[in-house]
Amino acid sequence: MKTIGLIGGMSWESSLEYYRLINQLVKERLGGLHSACCIMYSVDFAQIEAFQREGRWDDAGAALAHAAKALERAGADFIVLCTNTMHNNAEAIEQAVAIPLLHIVDATAERIVQRGIRRVGLLGTRYTMEFPFYRERMRRYGVEVLVPDEPDRAIVNRIIFEELCLGNVLPKSKQEYLRVMDGLVRRGAEGVILGCTEITLLIKPEDMLVPLFDSTRIHAEEAVTRALG
Repeated sequence: MKTIGLIGGMSWESSLEYYRLINQLVKERLGGLHSACCIMYSVDFAQIEAFQREGRWDDAGAALAHAAKALERAGADFIVLCTNTMHNNAEAIEQAVAIPLLHIVDATAERIVQRGIRRVGLLGTRYTMEFPFYRERMRRYGVEVLVPDEPDRAIVNRIIFEELCLGNVLPKSKQEYLRVMDGLVRRGAEGVILGCTEITLLIKPEDMLVPLFDSTRIHAEEAVTRALG
């Protein structure tokens, strides 16, 4: 079994979900008392969030590169960055280490293409929805990405940072997300990406009639597949 290097803490609630899923999946595939060989470097999210808010993306990339180097020295065989938004800095990680980064957009796009879907809605932080890194990488797979309008992007972003990242899962916020997702479907989305690792705490596959692509679970599944070779 290969050793998974996890860069977590953004937020720790979603990193906990990564750890649970990865170990659960290894047990399901190998049985018995098996669990994952993994190492986690958990950053201080307050610092990363400040870098985001202040537009200091180079500093954020340097912090993640430092974490990746530490994981490489500790014996990780590949890196899993446990957040969608910070894949905006994926290149900084890839340039810092010799081991590969398992990119969350690649894993999610491959699953979307397997379902024969070519147009999807995307929910995530404001950065994920508005910056080009997510849409452009999806486009490599022939997948078009739709995002909510500006007022709804603000609502989605606020719920992530002010509620989900603090562990608060509120029924009224779930209804807001479902409303926004319905709007994306009416615009032609054939499925919806839960493109923030905290959203899986709020929205479940049975909540929508169209396919939901839970990026956290997909990323964890691909990590286990790679670890087991």
